[in-house]
Amino acid sequence: MSQGQVACLECGRDVPADFVNAPEFLACPTCNSLLRIFAFPALHRAENGSAARPTIEAGEASCFYHPQKQAVVACDSCGRFLCALCDVEIGESHRCPGCLDSGKRKPSANSLGNRRVLYDSLALTLAIAPILIWPFTLFTAPTALYLVIRHWRQPLSGLPRTRIRFVVAFLIALAQVCGWAALIYFAVAPRHRVH
Repeated sequence: MSQGQVACLECGRDVPADFVNAPEFLACPTCNSLLRIFAFPALHRAENGSAARPTIEAGEASCFYHPQKQAVVACDSCGRFLCALCDVEIGESHRCPGCLDSGKRKPSANSLGNRRVLYDSLALTLAIAPILIWPFTLFTAPTALYLVIRHWRQPLSGLPRTRIRFVVAFLIALAQVCGWAALIYFAVAPRHRVH
């Protein structure tokens, strides 16, 4: 079969060009079988394009998911090279579809969580709420101090937040601990009597 020609399904010989998109069935000139052929106009168009070139050049990195495409960035979680289509930019980090999917199923230290404990709010609540029932501050103030110190460098939230809650919780809890230390000192310390 030559370029732009259609072959008969029975005998395999090329049929004339006027058989293509004819309004009725026509008999094949070789085997007389009835044919009705529908084809797009591009079948008869002369080919003028050049051969397709590879998307990547020799020595360049290709995308892990699309080997024919040039990589533009590496995934911050797994290190796979990604093309512009596969790159998912979250804030200043770049993730691949696989890491995003695995982050939803099993959270790890490097994965994206869809929930976070707001330790700053928790520390502030532990520092303020027990003031109403002040004996509880003996336990909650050190816990609030621990939370502030332990979680100071952790990301606070998916949304921008300041560390002001941590600072306020630290100051209130420190004041409560100092108050308890002073209370214990004055309760236990011997009193000097003047004779």
